[in-house]
Amino acid sequence: MKSEAIVEYGQPLQIVESETPEPKGTEVLLKVTHCGVCHSDVHIHDGHFDMGGGNQLDVRAGRKLPFTLGHEIEGEVVAAGPDAEGVDIGAHRVAYPWIGCGECPTCNRGDEHLCNKPRSLGINVAGGYATHVIVPHPRYLLDYKGVADGLAATYMCSGLTAYSAMKKLGDISPEERVMVVGLGGVGMMGLQFAKALFPSAPLGADVDENKLQSARGSGAHEVYNPKDPEAIKKVLADTNGGVPAAVDFVGSEASLKFATSVVRKGGKVIVVGLFGGGFSMPIPLFPMRAISIGGSYVGSLAETHEMMELV
Repeated sequence: MKSEAIVEYGQPLQIVESETPEPKGTEVLLKVTHCGVCHSDVHIHDGHFDMGGGNQLDVRAGRKLPFTLGHEIEGEVVAAGPDAEGVDIGAHRVAYPWIGCGECPTCNRGDEHLCNKPRSLGINVAGGYATHVIVPHPRYLLDYKGVADGLAATYMCSGLTAYSAMKKLGDISPEERVMVVGLGGVGMMGLQFAKALFPSAPLGADVDENKLQSARGSGAHEVYNPKDPEAIKKVLADTNGGVPAAVDFVGSEASLKFATSVVRKGGKVIVVGLFGGGFSMPIPLFPMRAISIGGSYVGSLAETHEMMELV
């Protein structure tokens, strides 16, 4: 098999040839047909995440080079281990990559993506920038019938990230609308999932007027530019005191400040974006406004099945 691998962090990927692995136990071998490029692949390739403010998070530990990236994987099942049940040779499947140790309390409650000993494809173990990839168990393979080839792979990261974040907002009454902050690729997916999950069309916010118009054309009830000094006042006026929940798909100081400013008392903000920087808010405002801020990282296998049923 061939792979495009990191041989040295920060340097161009190189073609590496190796023996095509033979699946053992419950393992399944996919012949890769599509593999998406995620922004996090760029960070891992560089060996660090930019946290903003000149700070970096080193992500080189625990990864032996050469290493094959790629976690948005579609492929054809070409071989399976003797204990791999319920999978057919020749089937085309998309791979859920956020795999945990399978033994800890986190994994046992269904949150493998939050495991402290992850085995995520293309992150911790060899991924899909290759002709073939090993998936440890058939349960991580999903049928994507009805979704275009190539598109299904992107749902395993950007789509799942957007879907899981929206699910964390809980029940939203028909009289209220959620706010989507940041209308790039993942944010626009979030906008679509918000339309599908909640009774009323969502609101959108971005500093790019073209993205605002795209969001309006894609079903946003109203859009706002945080650069407008009156934007927060407009949101509060239009929503009778603020939205019940907002998802920040940017993750900057400015975007989070905007998101926390437009939620009503008792509101919730979920942060997804990784732009970086710091955020400060007077502590008494948390109890006084009864707001909460939480993070969201990709999503669970159960949420992935829900999402694929939805799309």
